[in-house]
Amino acid sequence: MSSSTKLRAAILIVSETASQDPSSDKGIPALQSVFVESGGDQWSAEETSIVTDDALDIQRAITGWTDGEDPVNLVVTSGGTGFTQKDVTPEAVTPLLHKHASGLVHTMLSTSLAVTPFAAMARPVAGVRNKTLILTLPGSPKGAKENLEAVLKLLPHACQQAAGADSRALHAGGVKKLEQDAGVNGSVKSTPGHHHHDHSHSHSHSHGHGHGHHHGPKAHTRPEDRPLSNDPNAGASRRYRESPYPMLSVDDALQEIAQNTPSPRAIKAAVDENLVGSVLAEDVTAKESVPAFRASIVDGYAIIASKHVLVPSTKGVFPVTAISHAQAGPDGEIPALRGGEVARITTGAPLPPAATAVVMVEDTVLRSMTDDGKEEKEIEILTDEIEPGENVREVGSDVKSGDVIMKKGEGITAIGGEFGLLASVGTQEVSVYQKPVVGVLSTGDEIVPHDQPRDLRLGEVRDTNRPTLLTAVKGSGFEAIDLGIASDKPGALEQTLRDAMRKVNVIITTGGVSMGELDLLKPTIERSLGGTIHFGRVSMKPGKPTTFATVPFKSNTGSDEKKVIFSLPGNPASAVVTYHLFVLPSLHKMSGISPVGLPKVKVVLGQDIKLDPKRNEYHRVMITACNDGQLYATSTGYQRSSRIGSFKGANALLCLPAKEGSLKKGEKVDALLMGKLVSELAPQL
Repeated sequence: MSSSTKLRAAILIVSETASQDPSSDKGIPALQSVFVESGGDQWSAEETSIVTDDALDIQRAITGWTDGEDPVNLVVTSGGTGFTQKDVTPEAVTPLLHKHASGLVHTMLSTSLAVTPFAAMARPVAGVRNKTLILTLPGSPKGAKENLEAVLKLLPHACQQAAGADSRALHAGGVKKLEQDAGVNGSVKSTPGHHHHDHSHSHSHSHGHGHGHHHGPKAHTRPEDRPLSNDPNAGASRRYRESPYPMLSVDDALQEIAQNTPSPRAIKAAVDENLVGSVLAEDVTAKESVPAFRASIVDGYAIIASKHVLVPSTKGVFPVTAISHAQAGPDGEIPALRGGEVARITTGAPLPPAATAVVMVEDTVLRSMTDDGKEEKEIEILTDEIEPGENVREVGSDVKSGDVIMKKGEGITAIGGEFGLLASVGTQEVSVYQKPVVGVLSTGDEIVPHDQPRDLRLGEVRDTNRPTLLTAVKGSGFEAIDLGIASDKPGALEQTLRDAMRKVNVIITTGGVSMGELDLLKPTIERSLGGTIHFGRVSMKPGKPTTFATVPFKSNTGSDEKKVIFSLPGNPASAVVTYHLFVLPSLHKMSGISPVGLPKVKVVLGQDIKLDPKRNEYHRVMITACNDGQLYATSTGYQRSSRIGSFKGANALLCLPAKEGSLKKGEKVDALLMGKLVSELAPQL
């Protein structure tokens, strides 16, 4: 492969020591050797730089490689990812990323954990800025090499996608061809990092469809052929004896949700804490430069430094003629420096006119005080090696006015980096996708509030689903409204739903979706509200009666809208599983979040698990990240759909196929992550 067709990698070493003595650095040759020896002649890694542990220096170096007309394909950094106060590489890199690559992070961590449990203290970051992939590696040459080697075979594919290659062409041969071309197989450690969708992102709703699956959502019945729900007015003896709704697979149900969920709507929003979790609907352009003035980056003295032989040396005794603080003075004016004068200056303060550099206070000594003893009169500069521009942040050196600082589709996280960037240039309002408001409703006259103080009467059931789902919705970052408990009496449910649609975009109900004579949800949606039930049964366990519907609605302003209703089963475990599996992708799509739904990982079974021969099962488990680089799944116990206790401690759902027999302890299977991982030593299987 010629050098002109090779992928270009840039190496950035973050080290105080190496920045002062580049000859001491061993990281650059170590990483260059990985590209040469393990890169399959696909890489050129000649562009390198060494910077101090300073966030701005790190960001300048990276954006110099990523933001120009000829960006590199890959930037790898080494150093600054630990827990010491000076370790700031993750904090410097994260705000630069337009897309995050959590799968690569997990793969690198898994590799390190296989070597030492102390790898759990690493803080790697990976993602894409513009057309460049960025990875942060450990500071030790050995650790940096191991992390890079763990993902190197996957990086050409990632870099090609980031650079804008045609995704359909890249995936034309399917996942097996991708693995063959990369020299990896299905058991490669990178697999657990894959999201719950195919690499091409050709449709965000897919759940493990694979690379060759590119068709859009397709309903399997025509609206006019779809049966109506049971008519409650016909009486119990005339009700359906089996559901009139066809049984959909989970994948087909997800396609129906993706096809019929309303598209995100852009609104203007103030830049404040309410922005957390929102996704930008437009690029954000800086209205101001940062810094807006020439500023000092150290405490010291502003001076006139020059390389011109006729300009006096900066070494010697000088009068202190002015003071510049970071806090603006009453008149905002700083007198201009003249030759032979210096001005005392603090970090972040503007340079006086005519000043060209700042000498650090450590390179000076006090020679005399003013008569009142309160101010410096003269100081001596001990060096003549001060260069023009030294210790000065030039106007726009961080952000230039007119630069695009955040792009459409980027999210505002609670970490704070996005807020800091927006605030630094004075952004007061941005265009974001409006997050849906979600209402949660329980149905049934047998349901009583969970905090009912009296003893339960025969037939009564405490309402666990509503508070559980309200918590889940809020935990997912959405506003949740408690719609209470609706009666099974005719007309009561219809009025409750009509009232709810005036306040919320999505309604989640539990119960009332089975075949009983008092299960009124489906007939109310279809017969009373004029809605469409897109599916009323799903071939899964638990959650078979799950229903997804949309209802046309005229807003208060007279515009036509579409409200979404998810009718989840009444059994507690079923309700929680189907929320994560079906409701969450819909909320994500309405919010502009991509990819939608829970991330999918590969896990090792900690025990034998019996399969259901007829339906896919979503088995509640606790996943543990172990020091051998593997994720291990332990069942939370008996999985009956009414057993909410099976969710205690669960942080994932195993995706079990419908087939005879069982999966054996030690086998690998897909799982959907619902919560944070815990770390332990690897078990003895």
